[in-house]
Amino acid sequence: MRTQVAIIGAGPAGLLLAQLLHQRGIECVVLEARTREYLEQRVRAGVLEHQSVDILNAAGVGARMMRDGLPHHGIFLHFKGENHRIDFAELTGKAVMIYGQQEVVRDLIEARLEARQPLHFEVEDVAVSDFDTDRPRVRYRVGGQEHTLECDFIAGCDGFHGICRPSIPERELTLYERVYPFAWLGLLAAAPPASHELIYANDARGFALLSMRSPAVSRLYLQCLPDADLNDWPDERVWTELQARLGSQLAIGPVLQKSVTPMRSFVVEPMSSGRLFLAGDAAHIVPPTGAKGMNLAIADVQVLGTALERFYKSGSTDALSAYSQTCLQRVWKVQRFSWWMTALLHRFETDNAFDQRRQLAELEYIVSSRAAAQTLAENYVGLPLSL
Repeated sequence: MRTQVAIIGAGPAGLLLAQLLHQRGIECVVLEARTREYLEQRVRAGVLEHQSVDILNAAGVGARMMRDGLPHHGIFLHFKGENHRIDFAELTGKAVMIYGQQEVVRDLIEARLEARQPLHFEVEDVAVSDFDTDRPRVRYRVGGQEHTLECDFIAGCDGFHGICRPSIPERELTLYERVYPFAWLGLLAAAPPASHELIYANDARGFALLSMRSPAVSRLYLQCLPDADLNDWPDERVWTELQARLGSQLAIGPVLQKSVTPMRSFVVEPMSSGRLFLAGDAAHIVPPTGAKGMNLAIADVQVLGTALERFYKSGSTDALSAYSQTCLQRVWKVQRFSWWMTALLHRFETDNAFDQRRQLAELEYIVSSRAAAQTLAENYVGLPLSL
């Protein structure tokens, strides 16, 4: 079998890249280890930057997002018992969109299948090789049959635990990582959100976040220990803790999902090796405080799609050679913002009374200074893409 681009992974990065390449007349095959049902039901991030919305619309997969998504023109910072609004529209003229990652994935899968383009689920034993030549290969097994796929390029969009990054020789890569001493206990509940916009809370008991997936479904988070046992967090305790930290009277409804998410920052440099290009979580992880994970994946494949288009139109490899450097300039700015938001709002086990007062002083500065609020706002709605 032969194609132009082999895409490993059918998350937002892999599926959007496939859609962008299809629009440009570039052949690709998408290989995914999990089932379609798993991908479409896995609840993940739900905040899209304004330019992510633009990219999805330009890719022809934004109709349902524009119909069902929730535009947000600001967020609230909650501390010392009060809510303070950061007005994105007034500070930047832009907004974000609340639309779950699983919904983006569903839209992209439907577009791929409607176009009758190759997308294989439940693929096993994937291995990439020869990406240091001009004839990379992908070997895999599906439906009990073994296949070899020859291609011009491989896009590694298979996440942090995928096979693409480990296939690159260790000597070529530099890994940067920070593991945080806390996690998020996440709750998905069939209950109307208590606020029309997100609330980020810095409380003496720890961080909390009020978010939503629709007008009838709330997404809520609590700072907890990384090894927290869900058995120690019955629904009643979670709701009580959320109301205490958020200072809000929450609408309580049936819990649809409960999970613990570890927190880490991770970057690999470079994001490519030969004709293998990493995108999304395969190359970088951000703590979810800044709502940047899916947006970074979208930005990566926008850059990669443009670079591949230039190659097939003119034969130029300049944009492909610059792919890693181009993406990493934005990745590190986003890492900085995500780390800053995390440090601003969470309780660290090493914090003392000085650190807590310093956090409050910084929050007070943000809500009292237009310059400080604008810095937060312009990072949250999304820094410009460098193409």
